[in-house]
Amino acid sequence: MGEAFSLDGILLGASSAATQVEGGDRNNNWYDWYRRGNIKDGSDPSVATMHWERWREDAELMAAMGLKCCRLGLEWSRIEPERGVFDESAVQHYAEELGYLNGLGIKPMVTLWHFSNPLWFERSGGFLAPGAKLAFLEYVEYIVPRLAPYVDCWITLNEPNVYAVNGYMSGDWPPGMRSVPAALRVMAAFTPCHIEAYKLIHRLVPDARVSFANHLRVFAPEDPKNPAHAAAARASEYLFQTAMTRAMMRGPDGRGRFYDYVAINYYTRSTCSGLADGVRKGSPRNDLGWEIYPEGLARLCVSMWKEYGGPVYISENGTCDLNDSFRCRYIYEHLKAIAECPAPVERYYHWCFCDNFEWIEGSTARFGLVHTDFETQERRIKRSGEFYAQMLEKGGVTQEMYDEYVAPQIYNVR
Repeated sequence: MGEAFSLDGILLGASSAATQVEGGDRNNNWYDWYRRGNIKDGSDPSVATMHWERWREDAELMAAMGLKCCRLGLEWSRIEPERGVFDESAVQHYAEELGYLNGLGIKPMVTLWHFSNPLWFERSGGFLAPGAKLAFLEYVEYIVPRLAPYVDCWITLNEPNVYAVNGYMSGDWPPGMRSVPAALRVMAAFTPCHIEAYKLIHRLVPDARVSFANHLRVFAPEDPKNPAHAAAARASEYLFQTAMTRAMMRGPDGRGRFYDYVAINYYTRSTCSGLADGVRKGSPRNDLGWEIYPEGLARLCVSMWKEYGGPVYISENGTCDLNDSFRCRYIYEHLKAIAECPAPVERYYHWCFCDNFEWIEGSTARFGLVHTDFETQERRIKRSGEFYAQMLEKGGVTQEMYDEYVAPQIYNVR
């Protein structure tokens, strides 16, 4: 006994990103990246899960599972296909979807930018271009008042540190650069974009709730007794997340407040012996080789709350589990950790609702509560989705639920 816990009012939902689910758009940097042969399995993001056509089906499936909130993204290239040219039909599409979700009792959180750039913006230099901030703010100023009647809260930018590292340091993502100085410049460029967008949204919608989705990890030395390992962990943490987080949330002078809630995207812990990312030996891992470390989510919730205050939203948390063989345990352990920590966690958005186009992994990395057959686009609720739905119904986990869904599952340990 003793495995049950209560969610204590934490609102449960699921997350998605426009490029990863919508399909139908070829005017963005990720379709161009696919066209140039850079997706591992050759998956086409202009297909994805065809959510652009199937959004009602997806919304009704969310409602049937009992989801209370959802996070979805906008495809900037649909809304502004050319600089200064806005497509009202795309706006109406999003308004209809958001209104439908509201009607089903699901509160939408909207992400304005989630790794995807219109081709005109990408070809101008993206966020490194001199006019990048102005272009982004013009898009924000156009779309926010039109969708504000339907939106519960806003995310300006998703994981800018991940985008900078993958697109400008490793070169695995568009635009494919491999330059530490360029990665640092693009990180710096995101700060005024977020701060000015935060202020603009509040001018347009005074009672809006606004933040950015912060990708955070726990960084730990491989050998805690080795001073070089400890120094590498501290340096990695500062360079990857701490400096950027402080600048975006407090401003460059450290005296502002440009967030209404703390949004945390959390997946794993990094083990450090140098500046290269490492995985702890003998640790449980998911199907992409990432360490599974539930305690880290609670640690980050507490540390961010103590430093910044405000309510905490888990804007993404999930795992790659191709056969759905350990996802119930993963969800249980992460939610139990945050439910029992002292931080005021108000929302949890599972990544993701249904299996989707997972960036350079294509369709081979499955994170969903719902299985997607990419040949037929048929949706089927997984066992983990059934467990999640029961958590929503019961307001937590009963002993019987634990015994049925969690106890039989074990992690891969390597």
